[in-house]
Amino acid sequence: MSNYDIKDINQAEGGRRRMDWAEREMPVLRSIRERFKKEKPLKGLRVSACLHVTTETANLMVALQEGGADIVLTASNPLSTQDDVAAALVNQFEIPTFAIKGEDKVTYFKHIRAALEHKPHMTMDDGADLVSSLFFIEMGRFEKLEPSLGAWAKGLKDEERKQMLKEVIGGTEETTTGVIRLKAMEKDGVLKFPVIAVNDALTKHLFDNRYGTGQSTVDGIIRATNVLLAGKTFVVAGYGWCGRGLASRARGMGAHVIVTETDPMKALEAVMDGYQVMTMTEASKIGDIFCTVTGDINVLDKHHFEVMKDGAIVANSGHFNVEINIPALEAMSKGKPNLVRPFVEQYLTKDGRKINILGEGRLINLASAEGHPASVMDMSFANQALSAEYMAKNADKLEKKVYSVPTEIDNEIARLKLESMGVKIDKLTDEQLHYLNSWEEGT
Repeated sequence: MSNYDIKDINQAEGGRRRMDWAEREMPVLRSIRERFKKEKPLKGLRVSACLHVTTETANLMVALQEGGADIVLTASNPLSTQDDVAAALVNQFEIPTFAIKGEDKVTYFKHIRAALEHKPHMTMDDGADLVSSLFFIEMGRFEKLEPSLGAWAKGLKDEERKQMLKEVIGGTEETTTGVIRLKAMEKDGVLKFPVIAVNDALTKHLFDNRYGTGQSTVDGIIRATNVLLAGKTFVVAGYGWCGRGLASRARGMGAHVIVTETDPMKALEAVMDGYQVMTMTEASKIGDIFCTVTGDINVLDKHHFEVMKDGAIVANSGHFNVEINIPALEAMSKGKPNLVRPFVEQYLTKDGRKINILGEGRLINLASAEGHPASVMDMSFANQALSAEYMAKNADKLEKKVYSVPTEIDNEIARLKLESMGVKIDKLTDEQLHYLNSWEEGT
């Protein structure tokens, strides 16, 4: 396999311009990059990254490269790649990149293979596809792999497969979905190296998940459909941080927002935040636009499609394309869907209704838009860079489990972000510190 697989290397110049535009909105990562260039904290480390190939990710890759890392980058979603950015990484930074927007499943896992063949010391994942593939190979669970990847893995010698895992000192994980998968691995005793849950950092999920997902999902839905949100009934499935952000921004655009939940605490919070809360079965009857952000499977299922309005718009902004049961919709429909607009597949049900699925049920904020704005990804990827540095320095002291981002890293990123925004805050006096840490003072 060559050292890259992209759509068109001639797009590199445009990709570089867009990288530079994004970099202006990423002052925290820029400061880390400048330090990495001097200190080389990742020197000699092979890093395999499976992330959305966007302008923001590209700037993270350059920062890691400046830190001395030997990187291979592959896409974490078939529809999230920005082809001009992939070209820029290969042409202008000589970073091996394996990503093509719209790639099929076989190509996607061929690219995962390229990341595995890099024999990483460190993984950087968005959804844990890379890590789970690594473990299935090591365990000889070839049936759990995509067939072509499984065939390649079967051809490896036992020692080659086991050595692949032995060389990994640790990893990082970007998403809620990925963290859930990794914690399940830890619980089952199959996690063989420490992983830092970047998603759990406050400077990640409080901002990236809420403000980033909220804005970029609305952006993706509008770009795909050009519908007016004002006056529409917008159903948000899930009220985690992504759901909170999406609901807030849909309401800000004038939509009537309904929230569905399975967690009573989150449902109560949604009610107290002023949203109408009901079951998805009831919401399906009245919703105009639906968006799932749960990370679970079949959140929108056959019985929901059966009662949806003619013309309903259905999207997903969770990680994988399993939240919408598209096979069930296909079975209810006459023939194949019609591509009525880019990223809009229209299914005609046997009873004559039209249901519109956006972006093949994949991340709509990346399928039809550009993902999160650079300003918020600045903090997310600062966490990635500093977590990689932390792992490089401390992997030998860590157990084979999922760790939160150290508090000192989280706080430092918040401080740097405020500083870049020109915002100053107060400091506690010695007297105040003493009072807050004392039990002897009071009324």
